[in-house]
Amino acid sequence: MNISDLKKSYINKTLIPRELMTQIKKRIEEHSANPIWIHILSDDELEPYLKRLEACEPSSLPLYGIPFSIKDNIDLAGVPTTAGCLDYSYMPAKSAFAVEALIKAGAIPVGKTTLDQFATGLVGTRSPFGACQNSIDPKYISGGSSSGSAVSVALEMAAFSLGTDTAGSGRVPAAFNNLVGLKPSKGVLSTSGVVPACRSLDCISIFANSTEDAQKVFDVAASFDEADPYSRKMPETQKSVPSSFRFAVPRADQLKFFGDVEAEELFYKAVQSFEEMGGTAVQTDFSPMLEAANLLYYGPWVAERYVAVKDMIENSPASLLDVTRTIIESGKSKTAEDYFNAEYKLKAYRRKADIVMEDIDFALTPTTGTIYTIEEVNADPIQLNTNLGYYTNFMNLLDFSAYAVPAGFRKNGLPFGITLFAEAFEDRKLLQIGERYMQRNNDV
Repeated sequence: MNISDLKKSYINKTLIPRELMTQIKKRIEEHSANPIWIHILSDDELEPYLKRLEACEPSSLPLYGIPFSIKDNIDLAGVPTTAGCLDYSYMPAKSAFAVEALIKAGAIPVGKTTLDQFATGLVGTRSPFGACQNSIDPKYISGGSSSGSAVSVALEMAAFSLGTDTAGSGRVPAAFNNLVGLKPSKGVLSTSGVVPACRSLDCISIFANSTEDAQKVFDVAASFDEADPYSRKMPETQKSVPSSFRFAVPRADQLKFFGDVEAEELFYKAVQSFEEMGGTAVQTDFSPMLEAANLLYYGPWVAERYVAVKDMIENSPASLLDVTRTIIESGKSKTAEDYFNAEYKLKAYRRKADIVMEDIDFALTPTTGTIYTIEEVNADPIQLNTNLGYYTNFMNLLDFSAYAVPAGFRKNGLPFGITLFAEAFEDRKLLQIGERYMQRNNDV
């Protein structure tokens, strides 16, 4: 299921959106034991979207009849937003800014997908609706917090989906389900209509099966929103990657695979592929990034999570899962002194990161060092979640753009992924080089 093929089918009149939605609902029913969805649009709820499309020509809208799923911390008008907590649920009168842009372009919302409660986690198990299972092997985690968003695309219930990404939630599930995951530069996709996790860091992310689809969705959704104080305009000029390029990789002693030998082999194979594409790998001291990553949950930014759900934490703490409440409650004790001390550290890390990125075109890391079973995560939820954020937690703190792409499979069939990252507003450059890498791997 991809945008180009669906559009061709509509233009050639071999398919209509109404028929496609019937097929998708059958697929959803086939996987009903996997808690992917929190709300699936009923026939009555879908009807206005379908009627509008039936009055249009397929060529008139860039995303005509393209089904997409929405993480349930992003508003869709007339459908409850729960953020993975039923007691928090509210009914939005209007859709999130990005959702509205996609619908105007012809996309059809299929429903709202499950997530780690209040987008706090990288595992996909922290939900009162149940642990979302990996699309390839149900014993394994789907990744989070945008768990249902990724799995719904991987199982062809949607052509693309929206997630959010504060600490890696738009990249980890992509790696675990063999998808691409675009974490745009902060503010390029408006977060108006998104339940905040850390409002100053949050991004809406895009999951898709291909760079082409991610690019098309990004082109529609990346629009300046005057109502969002964190919205930023993309510069008119965009950088591209030359045929000969330099890319940073962490020093060998800074790479962690947590005992996953196959993941380590696949990462070095990816590095070799980029070198064969004309790149020069530059072993780099990644300590500024890794030290910045520690600030996200152990520094004062966790207080933003507390601010976002303060009323519920104080008045209805039992409404939250124990692990979610434990993490968010730790933000209550953070002080202004803590914040400024951490901000000074972050500025120093950013200056060092500037030096790291100065003479390179992009940096390359694993998306995660390994993957875990649901049973393993349930037995040690905090530490294993921390392990998954080793390569992801620093991105938004240091204001990078990032693109996660598939990079092969382990012998047990589970996918491995890598992430390319660069300065803010270099999103399209990352899409370009990520696509070159995937095309090469497909051709080999």
